[in-house]
Amino acid sequence: MSHFSEVSYVDLPAVFHLSARHNADQHPDKVNLTIGAYRNEAGKPWVLPVVKKAESILAADETLNKEYLSMGGLQSFTDAATRLVLGENSPVIAEDRAVALQSLSGTGALHLAFQFIRQFYPGCKDILVSNPSWGNHKLMVDTIPGLNFVQYAYYDPTTMGVDLEGMCRDLENAKDGSVVVLHACAHNPTGIDPTMPQWEKIAEVCKKKNHFPLFDLAYLGYATGDFDQDAASIRLFANLGFEFMVCQSFAKIMGLYCERIGCLIFAGRTAEIAHKCLSQMKIIVRSIYSNPPAHGARIASMCLNNREMRQEWEDCVKEMHARIRRSRTYLHTALKTLNVPGSWDHILQQNGMFSYTGLTKAQCELMIEKHHVYLLKSGRISMCGITQDNAKYVASAMHDAILNAKEN
Repeated sequence: MSHFSEVSYVDLPAVFHLSARHNADQHPDKVNLTIGAYRNEAGKPWVLPVVKKAESILAADETLNKEYLSMGGLQSFTDAATRLVLGENSPVIAEDRAVALQSLSGTGALHLAFQFIRQFYPGCKDILVSNPSWGNHKLMVDTIPGLNFVQYAYYDPTTMGVDLEGMCRDLENAKDGSVVVLHACAHNPTGIDPTMPQWEKIAEVCKKKNHFPLFDLAYLGYATGDFDQDAASIRLFANLGFEFMVCQSFAKIMGLYCERIGCLIFAGRTAEIAHKCLSQMKIIVRSIYSNPPAHGARIASMCLNNREMRQEWEDCVKEMHARIRRSRTYLHTALKTLNVPGSWDHILQQNGMFSYTGLTKAQCELMIEKHHVYLLKSGRISMCGITQDNAKYVASAMHDAILNAKEN
């Protein structure tokens, strides 16, 4: 008799299950719109040229070894990542109130943040997350005892925009001192971000309710192509005197998916508080994996700190942003050309990697089963899967689904 005989089988998350189905599909016109990873115009992964250059330099450096990094990671990386988010002239940095440690990508940063909040945050343990949001937010919160997953309104299906009134109402009605997870830019899965006046209203409510902001920053540069503009929401909260955390990923923005490189930034009320909190975060790291990996951190550090390579990297991010904008235009044009029922301007108005199409579950299922176009059944698509060559095929599948899908 096994000690584990009562363990039940659990299905893969939908995004991985559908991607696996796509990979096994032999249909010549199959399209994968599921995975949130950048693809070039040929639909292939892109290793950034500046990343290849950094790897060549590292490979030739005889002074490097394979010794452990510290629990906090590579400081030249975390310092540069903090400046990237808060700005070179940030008062929070100047006053030594911003501390950071290297994490296992953005997911690892979030996990560390939630573990720290569970142990040390004295306020309400309700974790407020947008509806909808990245599915892993709920999974992480639900698996940490003592934390409570609570949703706040975010998406208005009528306008296909931000439901600011509903969002502010829910933040207002939440328990004082709740933790509020905010997508800093390029919201996943909707592709809809608040405007700066809307961010100011959100910050006003958070200040009134003494909420603690926790920013998820996976797509810096993907929303507008400009780092400063995409980080404006975080800097607004910093300028208003909030204590906050930022969970930063370098998977998408440097193409370092498998290197698992991220950064957890904490901004405290004072330098002493910030550094005390950092020391406790390092102990959490010690209890989970002791030390983060060095290779990807060295690549990221070089791209962030070397002036010439920094410019090359920024140019790469601008190209990725421009490519996604072109994908939106390809699909929008194809939908209009085919006279697909509905208004599709929201595809152009949304930004970042994803689009919330407005397709129903039944329509998505028809597209998958009949046309081999794989997308989440929420109607979310990864715009990187759209190319100039397949946009008309995807639009045609959407047309058929809208006309013929049988709603339950």
